[in-house]
Amino acid sequence: MAKNIVWVEKMTLVEKVQKRIRLTQEEGEALYELDLFTLGELADEIRQEKFGKKSYFNINRHINPTNVCADVCKFCAYSATRKNPNQYTMSHKQILEIVDNSVSLDAKEVHIVSAHNPNDGVEWYMGAFRKIKAKYPNLHIKAMTAAEVDFLTREYGISYDEVLDLMIENGVDSMPGGGAEIFDEKVREYLCKGKVTSAQWLDIHEKWHNKGRQSNATMLFGHVENRSHRIDHMIRLRDVQDRTNGFNAFIPLVYQRENNYMKNCDFPSGQEILKTYAIARIMLDNIPHIKAYWVTASVNLALIAQEFGCDDLDGTIEKESIQAAAGAKSSKGMQLDEFIELIKSAGFTPVERDSLYNELVVHKK
Repeated sequence: MAKNIVWVEKMTLVEKVQKRIRLTQEEGEALYELDLFTLGELADEIRQEKFGKKSYFNINRHINPTNVCADVCKFCAYSATRKNPNQYTMSHKQILEIVDNSVSLDAKEVHIVSAHNPNDGVEWYMGAFRKIKAKYPNLHIKAMTAAEVDFLTREYGISYDEVLDLMIENGVDSMPGGGAEIFDEKVREYLCKGKVTSAQWLDIHEKWHNKGRQSNATMLFGHVENRSHRIDHMIRLRDVQDRTNGFNAFIPLVYQRENNYMKNCDFPSGQEILKTYAIARIMLDNIPHIKAYWVTASVNLALIAQEFGCDDLDGTIEKESIQAAAGAKSSKGMQLDEFIELIKSAGFTPVERDSLYNELVVHKK
């Protein structure tokens, strides 16, 4: 046993990755010192072992039912309580009209994420889910970030378990990964003081997994965090995944810098973004999918990221408001045919999936 330990210690970082030996915090940080193409090769080898040349997407619709928010996040350009003076809150009828239209366009998922509106009760949230599921029982509802769950517990004095049980009872199938931002507590205090803490975010997802449900995980990067914070974030997710196996995908979200209160951020280069995707694929050995969310990365970079360990691009989305408010070119979504052709032209096989990564349609070249 001692000889094996010495042997592992003498291996180079590249050799450890090639032999699929789990990396530490320090080793994760050291990955950033490798050149971009070496990282890309390492991550792509892992990606191809798992998925070959498949690139996943789904036909989905993002719905953001309100922009009125009780919490204050420096990076947010969407909240009506900050620089956006145009408050809105959708009625259940308006939400259902959007869902009706999306279903007519063959959407398989509605992704519902809101601000933290103190003017609407639990029934506004749960009633919307219940009505959607009653009308479209086979439509997957991905809804309620851990930040929203935490908001409801703070606002209405109910426990995390109670909120999660209500979500299940009213038709929510899986949880998105929003609200994670960066787990480092000092950075988080600067970014979003008063919002769900890192420990609470992780606890909510672990509870959700323990109820037999799945979720995604995100990381907002490219603002005031550093590389060590990103690796720490990944390792905390990896630790939860070891216990629950409930995360479907990890989604590194590239910070959008327009119309918010974050100043003097050192916005990451394309190389830094691609390195972060590749490192996520290497570090997160137990989370199946790494998503290059085209909304924040741009379509072109998200397609390049498929060569750097990513295997998913999200979906058509139809319309998106939160990232678009901060400068992302996503307000009108993506046409399905265009999406498929872009993936093919990048040298990958487009695979339409459902929300839990079951393959629905493989679009051959």
